[in-house]
Amino acid sequence: MHVLVIDDSKAMRIILRQILESIGGHVEEAGNGRDGLRTLQSMARVDVVLVDWNMPEMSGLEFLKTMRADSAFPNAPVMMVTTETEVAQMEKALEAGANEYVMKPFTKDVIREKLQLLGIQ
Repeated sequence: MHVLVIDDSKAMRIILRQILESIGGHVEEAGNGRDGLRTLQSMARVDVVLVDWNMPEMSGLEFLKTMRADSAFPNAPVMMVTTETEVAQMEKALEAGANEYVMKPFTKDVIREKLQLLGIQ
């Protein structure tokens, strides 16, 4: 499983990396949406993208919209992993093309369950 984790919090990237590697993932990281797009474009393969909502330079929602508009990645599964808990925000993410939505804080089991729902794990 090839995963791209995009979050401006280094601590959150470390936590997600540890969870994903413990279940067999190969993880690439980026600190904001703009860097995430560059990293995504350089990856030979991506099975899922986990992206935070609130980041500098390019938010997770902006990243998602840009990614979905790129013909190279229209169907790569995207999981929003965020502190945004309002239903309206969740709806915005899903309308923009997110496949799953995880609210922080989360557990390893929650990440694993969401990956299973996406048919990845």
